[in-house]
Amino acid sequence: MQLVGPADLTGVLLQASQSDALTEIQGNALLNSSLWVNIALAGLSILLFIYMGRSITSDRARLIWGATLMIPLVSISSYLALASGLTVGFIEMPAGHPLGGEEVISQWGRYLTWALSTPMILLALGLLADVDRGSLFTVIAADIAMCVTGLAAALVTSSLLFRWAFYLVSCAFFLVVLYALLTEWPAAASEAGTGEIFGTLRVLTVVLWLGYPIIWALGVEGLALVESVGITSWGYSALDILAKYVFAFLLLRWVAANERTVATSARETGTSSTLADD
Repeated sequence: MQLVGPADLTGVLLQASQSDALTEIQGNALLNSSLWVNIALAGLSILLFIYMGRSITSDRARLIWGATLMIPLVSISSYLALASGLTVGFIEMPAGHPLGGEEVISQWGRYLTWALSTPMILLALGLLADVDRGSLFTVIAADIAMCVTGLAAALVTSSLLFRWAFYLVSCAFFLVVLYALLTEWPAAASEAGTGEIFGTLRVLTVVLWLGYPIIWALGVEGLALVESVGITSWGYSALDILAKYVFAFLLLRWVAANERTVATSARETGTSSTLADD
């Protein structure tokens, strides 16, 4: 008789969980399609964005292009992990939850996607607006914290109170991001000469990002007013399509057509002028 050690047992359980998750995903047409449509669009976006950036040569514009290209690169990897069952699991909802005691499928890998892709969105916007590094670092840090605490809210099964506590903390970090996008960064974008396109992308980002906590609250993870995992998954996927690929296309199209505007940082120009006057 072969003994199974703790490491082997963990591997067996993980494999069984992945197998069960894959079976559940493939048996749910809505859930499965919400993942594979994103994989296909991410792949097409990668090819399109590489083509769109072929003639971009200035440093600042290439930084924006690089950050934007990372968005579908992260997404295609993360959605493949979801579709394979690698970052999907089953959790039992705590007492007091509308589905308390029931086992539901958790797409916790989405939070990894957001933790890696949304900072790239903010980095591209920050570079476009030519914000100072301190503000850029603070907003990206708050964004990552938002995603990590959102993951905690989705995975806590010991207490309903703690699920909502993590949700509220995540929303608090989100407010930091919203404050910068709505109050501080627009002024910097105006000074940098990118105010018009920044305004369009800001509205797109703010409106769509507000949809994520709303879906969480209404879906299986929150109040379970929508109990269908497939519908919830499509809600997240639709937001991802608009907030990532459409956003990135609009940004890259403008940068490629207006590279001279973004080629030199207004901040660097001001610094050079000051040094020259001295």
